[in-house]
Amino acid sequence: MKILLVEDHPLFRAGMRQAILGRWPDAAIDEAGTLSEGLESMRGGGHHLVVADLNLPDSAGLETVARLRRAVPAVPLLVLSLNTETVYAERALQMGAAGYLTKDRAAEELVSALEHIAAGGRYISAALAEHFANLLADRRGTLLHDQLSQQEYRVLVMLAAGRRPGEIAEAMHLSPKTVSTYRSRVLAKLDLDSNAELTRYCITHRLIDPLSAL
Repeated sequence: MKILLVEDHPLFRAGMRQAILGRWPDAAIDEAGTLSEGLESMRGGGHHLVVADLNLPDSAGLETVARLRRAVPAVPLLVLSLNTETVYAERALQMGAAGYLTKDRAAEELVSALEHIAAGGRYISAALAEHFANLLADRRGTLLHDQLSQQEYRVLVMLAAGRRPGEIAEAMHLSPKTVSTYRSRVLAKLDLDSNAELTRYCITHRLIDPLSAL
């Protein structure tokens, strides 16, 4: 088995490597500290699993998921995150991640998560599953951002985080005109009038970290 670890903290990577080799002694493990390094490593091919931190020095949040899935759509991806908010896990899974594991559970659940994903399944922790159940019970389809497509959602989050349309267009491999169209759709669907209102909406609904909007 060949596994790629994309994580910028060397000690955390070392802990994951030790856990993986304890379960699969013959595993080949590649390591990367940034998304760019991870994408470069993937060009060699042959990886069976990718484990990636959601927030890296050169990529933050769900953009990390989007870029990894675009690069290697056939390779199962386990997302690691410090964020326990269910909206991040929900969107990561919708975007094609095979699993979502919070870092505070990684020591106990990493091997189980990888076993599950390697067998073709999807993985979230029991605690996160309970949060999902409660969220679905409380939501009843009333949140406006649930109407957004994946592309519209990505534009929403990046605009709310202060990214310029040109930056968004480059990150999503779209034209600025297309980004403008997505922005108009998002504003209409959320019944908002400006980027400032988009930011307030995302902070209120915990779609972004408030610090990212400063």
